[in-house]
Amino acid sequence: MARTPIQTWTYALVVVRLGRRFLVVRENKGQQAWYLPAGRVEPGETLHNAARRETMEEAGVAINLEGVLRVEHTPQIDGSARCRVFFVATPADDTAPKSVADQESIEARWVTLEQMAQMELRSPEVLEIFSYVAGGGPVYPLGILAQERQRFHLS
Repeated sequence: MARTPIQTWTYALVVVRLGRRFLVVRENKGQQAWYLPAGRVEPGETLHNAARRETMEEAGVAINLEGVLRVEHTPQIDGSARCRVFFVATPADDTAPKSVADQESIEARWVTLEQMAQMELRSPEVLEIFSYVAGGGPVYPLGILAQERQRFHLS
């Protein structure tokens, strides 16, 4: 007997680091608080591409993905699930973050942990995540995320 599929919402969240500074975006929804570039993975899109797209849309910064911090999978009370994948990245060039509001975000900035501690954040997890990265928390290879049936190989 076939089982009912579990609706799963998948999100890519990106910690973009430049020396001692981190990229934050001021959201164009809710409290309009500061958060890291993040968003839902679109149908047919890879996690890697979603991370790049969301960072470009929300912050105006092209990135090079460096690794994965962790993958969270959280069952919801309605029977669905939420999956969040945290990436670490660096800017691909020296393009300044977005400063003009649009439908994606109000603005983006490079900030230090000290500056971030004084900002209105969407969640305390923002400072916790960035502090973890700044403190040398493990970052796993991008290859840890693969598509089904992708071949296993030693490099």
